[in-house]
Amino acid sequence: MTLPFFVYGTLRPGEVNHGLFLRGRTRSEEPGRLVGAVLYEGPGYPYAVEEPGDDAVSGELVTARPERYAELLAELDRLEEYVPGDPRSLYERVERKVVRDADGAAVRAWVYVAAPAVAARLRTRGRPIAGGDWRARG
Repeated sequence: MTLPFFVYGTLRPGEVNHGLFLRGRTRSEEPGRLVGAVLYEGPGYPYAVEEPGDDAVSGELVTARPERYAELLAELDRLEEYVPGDPRSLYERVERKVVRDADGAAVRAWVYVAAPAVAARLRTRGRPIAGGDWRARG
């Protein structure tokens, strides 16, 4: 299934991994929000943890160039240390609705959220990022 990606940390424009993984491979990048998630500090990168409620994580909806999609999906899975079914994965790639800031439309997208074991640890001992914006962290 070909979906855009919702990025909220080091893959955002201006961040280190954007240039390494996304530059030249995207058709569009537009601001959006993942509602029902809390952003936590990680060791140099953030984790989105799904939580019921109105909290939201800010980021960008990134639409890959069609000819680069399969390659990009595989590279992002490796970057995020996501292996389907592997309990040691740091993240899980899930399909979620993301709200596009420009028009408020809900768009289905791939989102890398904290894997269950990581999410449980963050809920008890993690440091939330106020406002859900990695760029605005203090």
